[in-house]
Amino acid sequence: MKRIFPLFSIPLILFSFSLFSINLSKQKTAEEIIKKVDELYRSKSSYAVMEMQITTTHWKRTLKMKAWSIGMKKTFIRILSPKKERGMANLRVGNEMWNYLPKVNKVIKIPPSMMMSSWMGSDFTNDDLVKEFTFINDYHFEKTKVKNPKKGMIYVKCKPKEGLPIVWGHVTIAVRENDYIPVWEKFYDEKGKLMRVMNFSDIKNFGNKKIPAKLEIIPKNKKNQKTTVTYIEAKFDIKLDKSTFTLRNLRTQI
Repeated sequence: MKRIFPLFSIPLILFSFSLFSINLSKQKTAEEIIKKVDELYRSKSSYAVMEMQITTTHWKRTLKMKAWSIGMKKTFIRILSPKKERGMANLRVGNEMWNYLPKVNKVIKIPPSMMMSSWMGSDFTNDDLVKEFTFINDYHFEKTKVKNPKKGMIYVKCKPKEGLPIVWGHVTIAVRENDYIPVWEKFYDEKGKLMRVMNFSDIKNFGNKKIPAKLEIIPKNKKNQKTTVTYIEAKFDIKLDKSTFTLRNLRTQI
């Protein structure tokens, strides 16, 4: 028997299809989500004051620092305290990075192979802080599924492109579906073993931008150890002096 739809149901079907199309159009692609994650703390330009607390089984210490960035290409970080590290600085321009050691008044160029090394004895790497490698440019990525998924979350799997000195086999990122702000990132080695977790929390508005003000890295191969970064102040899309991102500025006394 041929099925006949009532005439009044046709507009409802069309309306439902239209809503379905609108909902699909609102869902960001994996690329759009990853780009948002990469640019979360940067934008076109940024300035921030942060505290980093490093906790291990035997000791704890806190660093205070300022950071400036232009897009994903330039980063400058200056340590303000404690006194022992005061004045130390990091500069990245494009694919090049330098460290400045004020005690010996020496600038050291950091090779790409050292980007995944620990930054100042913390659980953050050089790359975590200055972002030579970005998810959008240096990883393949796609939406994925995880065990025990939570409602209102989207998961994206990122795998490094071949030939890059990146130690991770892959990274899985969880973002909130309503605003695509990251909740956690999980880093796995090439054998698929979970090596560390980065948690994002304490979401605040800094000017016209909303970001997690607290980042916490927990290494899975080190007992009772973690590193926490807290944003005290942050400004985005502001005018910055180009001289900030120069080798000469590395040696500037504070």
